[in-house]
Amino acid sequence: MMKGMTDVKRLAAVMIAVLAFLAFQPNGTEAQNPDYEKYGRMAIAIVSADYPGDPIRDYQYLGRQNINESEVADTFRFRVVDKGRSLYVRVTAQHNLTTGKLVTLKVEPEKR
Repeated sequence: MMKGMTDVKRLAAVMIAVLAFLAFQPNGTEAQNPDYEKYGRMAIAIVSADYPGDPIRDYQYLGRQNINESEVADTFRFRVVDKGRSLYVRVTAQHNLTTGKLVTLKVEPEKR
């Protein structure tokens, strides 16, 4: 009887460990980096180079627009400080989903 109880406890411990492990694993969508992440890093580098005096204050992914069957445009918005003045800059990265290559990168200050 003692051996049977030990086996049950061991099995219960293994099951609890497996369930705990599975509970803390990200699901499929969270485990992958969003496909716009690569272009977000490019946008950060460009804005940092264009506005080197002050760090980027705020960063937001605004979304994706379909250009055609294979190309999309991801838009990012940054709040930066230029010569003591706070302003917003939009970066649009148009890229090909099939090849993963950048087509165009456009940086524009927002009109306020």
